[in-house]
Amino acid sequence: MASKKYWWIVLIGLFAGIKLFSLFPAAVEQYYSGFIYPYITAFLRLLFGWLPFSAGDVLYTVVALWLIWKLFRFFRVIVKRNADRYFWFNGLRQLSFFALSVYVVFNVLWGLNYNRVGIADQLDLKVEMDNKDDLLAVVDQLVVKINELDTVARINRSYLKKKRNLFSGAVDAYDTLGRYQPQFTYQYASVKPSMYSYIGNYLGFTGYYNPFSGEAQVNTTVPVFALPFTTCHEIGHQLGYAKESEANFAGFLSARVSTDPAFKYSAYFDMYLYARRYIYNLDSNLLKTYDNKLSPAFKKDYHELREFWKRHDNPIEKLVDVVYGQYLRANEQPSGKLSYSEVISWLIAYYKKYGKEAI
Repeated sequence: MASKKYWWIVLIGLFAGIKLFSLFPAAVEQYYSGFIYPYITAFLRLLFGWLPFSAGDVLYTVVALWLIWKLFRFFRVIVKRNADRYFWFNGLRQLSFFALSVYVVFNVLWGLNYNRVGIADQLDLKVEMDNKDDLLAVVDQLVVKINELDTVARINRSYLKKKRNLFSGAVDAYDTLGRYQPQFTYQYASVKPSMYSYIGNYLGFTGYYNPFSGEAQVNTTVPVFALPFTTCHEIGHQLGYAKESEANFAGFLSARVSTDPAFKYSAYFDMYLYARRYIYNLDSNLLKTYDNKLSPAFKKDYHELREFWKRHDNPIEKLVDVVYGQYLRANEQPSGKLSYSEVISWLIAYYKKYGKEAI
């Protein structure tokens, strides 16, 4: 009993400490994201990166089975009408202990990165999203790049279906980026295909970062041209860029400097898709004008991606979408899933600082 009380005190103390610490982004940036977290993620990647399978997915499977077993026992007691007051109290206590433990471990291993100052401070960018001319200048450049890369990027796409080529290409892209922007230096690679890729198609995810194992997980069953950017995005999460717009921006910067045209094309493809929402909000006819500027091959890719997600559309995905949106809002991203497209504001800030050739 004394031991249980001790762990309750420890967990509640850590919970309160994390909450208090998270209120000071500059401190989180300096002491956690800039000092403690790099050691944590390096340790996890060294520990699990060499495995040919996803340790994090195995962990999730074990936990899911354990929860199912606990729920089975819980409902069995209810059905047998043996649920007295102590049963309910004990169940609530166990659930609270589990939730507190997950919260603390999640934040210590990675989650505090949601509260850091972030990429704007590192790159000294002034982020704004209220200038139509700047937005359209960036979109113009995206269209130019897509059309330039269109033919050469699809010459040999099939090699990306080999996961080794895909993942090593993303690591090489970050190696290139890290040479002149050290904050993006990536060591001890740990990128894995998700064991749940096919299930993920019905849940609407293309990849995710597992904070408990330090692995970047990629859904490798989506159309091949989308894979390079997704992989670079997930590595961005590994580097401590927790917010989706920041991971997108890290993914863009790395894929953009890749020597592989397929990686460049994948990044510009995604950026244009995110930009389309902003253009549409300005003028739907203007969006049609931009779409018409793009090559037939790009439109074919766009159609293929849309049809892929249509084939997997289902009510559960919509529920997951809502839940995930709430998760993002609870973690400093008030736009929910729309926060992914906020990467465009980073592109505009980068364009204003370095010019169109930086896009």
